[in-house]
Amino acid sequence: MSHTRQKLLAFLAAQVAVFALASLAHRGILVSGYEHARAAVAETVIAAVLAVGLVVCLIRPAATRAAALAVQAFALLGVCVGLLMIAIGVGPRTGPDLVLHAVMLVTLVFGLLTARRAGASAVE
Repeated sequence: MSHTRQKLLAFLAAQVAVFALASLAHRGILVSGYEHARAAVAETVIAAVLAVGLVVCLIRPAATRAAALAVQAFALLGVCVGLLMIAIGVGPRTGPDLVLHAVMLVTLVFGLLTARRAGASAVE
């Protein structure tokens, strides 16, 4: 397994974990006081999409780059929508939520850059 593929798998696994934990927090399961049903649903959907991408990468190594690009781009779009909702006052505006979105944004951007830089043969 190439180093680039390992990095992409690690990014996807970490992203699944971050979005799943965010969903649990917004459901009030991990911590109370940060409940937000719409955010929890969105984070669950994004975690599921990232998880499907991770499974595709594991099953079809040749598809790693394309799958990583697709699912991370989808997740980045979701995070941008979430940030827009925060900016206009629809979503939660707590410090932990802003930090969480920053972590999501950073991991997605670096994961996308890693996938974009990788040639198709570099991830097989």
